[in-house]
Amino acid sequence: MRKRLFGRTDDGHAVDEVVLESSAAAISVLSLGCIMRDWRVDGPRGSLPMLLGFPTLEGYLHRARSHGAIVGRVANRTAGAAFELDGQRFELTANDGRNHLHGGTMGLGRRIWDMEVERASNTVFLAYASPDGEQGYPGAVDFRVSLKLDGPRLVCEMSGLPDRPTPVNLANHNYYNLGGSGTVQDHVLVLGADRYTPVDAELIPTGELRSVEGTDLDFTEEREIGDRKIDHNLVLRDDRDRKRPAARMLCPRTGRKLDLWTDEPGLQVFNAFNMTIPGTGLDGQTYGPYAGICLEAQHFPDTLHHPEWPGIIATPEAPYFQRLVVEIGQA
Repeated sequence: MRKRLFGRTDDGHAVDEVVLESSAAAISVLSLGCIMRDWRVDGPRGSLPMLLGFPTLEGYLHRARSHGAIVGRVANRTAGAAFELDGQRFELTANDGRNHLHGGTMGLGRRIWDMEVERASNTVFLAYASPDGEQGYPGAVDFRVSLKLDGPRLVCEMSGLPDRPTPVNLANHNYYNLGGSGTVQDHVLVLGADRYTPVDAELIPTGELRSVEGTDLDFTEEREIGDRKIDHNLVLRDDRDRKRPAARMLCPRTGRKLDLWTDEPGLQVFNAFNMTIPGTGLDGQTYGPYAGICLEAQHFPDTLHHPEWPGIIATPEAPYFQRLVVEIGQA
């Protein structure tokens, strides 16, 4: 395990980097936004980056689209950048047109977290105290994230202890590419989800839960990603076998496989079909459309306006918790 100064923000705040290492992988983590900057896995073609990332801090400050970050307080979109709780209306930062996205302009993915390492368990612990009113949210919340690398498997646990009822819905925003370069269009994906939440032109859910059958979102059996245009929340099956992954992805070029387990009800899948990132990424790459795919375990988008969906209000008596497990290795 190694720790170093990665860089300084435009206003001079230090950003540290820790590298978790095992016999099967090495994962770089930043104190900025709990960002997973780089994930290397050895194989027949050598050590390849499994994530889209940037070699310097400048890329994360000025070009990233939540690359590798823990986003929140509330991930995904909240319609109208406002919600009501206990009869009171709260106005949030509008940073996606008229809507609120991934916690606002300065959400958790843009904050500098305290970072400590525990070498004996190969774990990095991150903490951030979000004050009352930050980005419009009520109450103060003590957030904690732990990242433990055990062989090829990363265990990510996220928690939030509020001092009053407040919404919390975090998500890890890694962009994966198991080929190490190129696009993910040749990747084969299977998901434990047979429904999704349709959206309007602003990508706000309509409230319906619709079958994926006959749509580009049907990954109930192994299918190549291809040229589908995907930016949707998939509803993970309630009766899915918890021993089996919610998502499995394979790159036929490298033979690398990803398995993802989650206790969350939804999985936002975004294959970056419309995204071009200026400048240079890891290993001198340029990131154009389909360069990576996000598998964001979380509660459903705009849940604050849909009380019939699984709720996201955390309280001092029932704090927030999410457990995410991702394993990348050879098939």
